[in-house]
Amino acid sequence: QVQWVESGGGSLQPGGSLTLSCTASASTYSHKCLGWFRQAPGKERGGDARIEDYGYSYTRFYADSGKGRFTISKHDDKNTLYLQMDGMELEDTGVYYCASRSEDGCPEARSGYDYWGQGTQVTVSS
Repeated sequence: QVQWVESGGGSLQPGGSLTLSCTASASTYSHKCLGWFRQAPGKERGGDARIEDYGYSYTRFYADSGKGRFTISKHDDKNTLYLQMDGMELEDTGVYYCASRSEDGCPEARSGYDYWGQGTQVTVSS
């Protein structure tokens, strides 16, 4: 069973940049949809970005809050998923989780994902 481990979290000031990584314990070749979800303090976990792999191309989806600032990418040979975040805002604070699913489709809801990491904390403060 695939287990994800996130890294790269930390504290930074507004306007800064941060790149999160998430590495799987086994091959995720069959996982055609991977995503990053954020749980802000006192709020439910919501999706920030996800990537759907068709084998010959990708489609990337972003929440409105991250469009133009976040970039999701993956390195298949390393079984690693990334989230590059630029122009960080106070509202980006939260625990970031990566997740994946092996079924077709790339849903926005977190309930659609079967494999999760433990999360990494990102704190944006001035």
